[in-house]
Amino acid sequence: MSPLDGRTALVTGAGSGLGAVIARHLGRAGCRVVLVGRNAGRLAAVRDGLPDARSAICDVSVPAAVTALGTELADEQISILVNNAGVGGPVKPLVQIDPDEWDDVFAANVRSIHLMCRTFLPPMYERGDGDVVNVASVTGKRPLVRRTPYAASKMAVLGLTRTLAFEAGPQGVRVNSISPGPVRGERMERNFRLEAEASGGTAEEAERAFVSRAALDRLVEEDEVGAAVVAMLQIPGMCGADIDVSAGMIAP
Repeated sequence: MSPLDGRTALVTGAGSGLGAVIARHLGRAGCRVVLVGRNAGRLAAVRDGLPDARSAICDVSVPAAVTALGTELADEQISILVNNAGVGGPVKPLVQIDPDEWDDVFAANVRSIHLMCRTFLPPMYERGDGDVVNVASVTGKRPLVRRTPYAASKMAVLGLTRTLAFEAGPQGVRVNSISPGPVRGERMERNFRLEAEASGGTAEEAERAFVSRAALDRLVEEDEVGAAVVAMLQIPGMCGADIDVSAGMIAP
């Protein structure tokens, strides 16, 4: 039996990309999975491949929506919270970024974690057990030109994780983060396309320049991140840690 058998895991941003992949890995590891996202059709497609899964519609950056989600899921004993929801944000110099664009990135990438933890941590504290995994990024650890709001938000996720670990640890709840590097998928394709538009090159050149910074000289596969989340959850002594899954894209 897996140590995760019988536990209920809530995954945000679960309708596509990393969220869907992480949810599938948790399901295969024995978890009952609650899928949270904004697109009902995408959530349904992921749910169909997971036995006993449940889905809920929520914009996790909106306080009232997250409060309502907590009420909707009050019958679930959620013991794993994976805060994966987020956005890539604009790809342009900081001086060209509107304040609303900046705020949108922080709402999706940082405020959502605050709101979800505020809602779902108290029952874990009462039981004296639980896990939170926040999806950060190696971009929170090293420069990435024309991505200031994203980089700043992911650095904030790392700081939030480490501080929350000291609040939650004495309550029996482990808080960790995972920092993917460039993960193959729709989001990175978008980023490479926008970077090409900003630099005057091609998407292929933008990808090549990006992955050349990694020791393995390649993109990370989504399944590698999903497997890493499952592995982290099976190490009881891990708390306040951040794990790079970046093909070796370490800070300079």
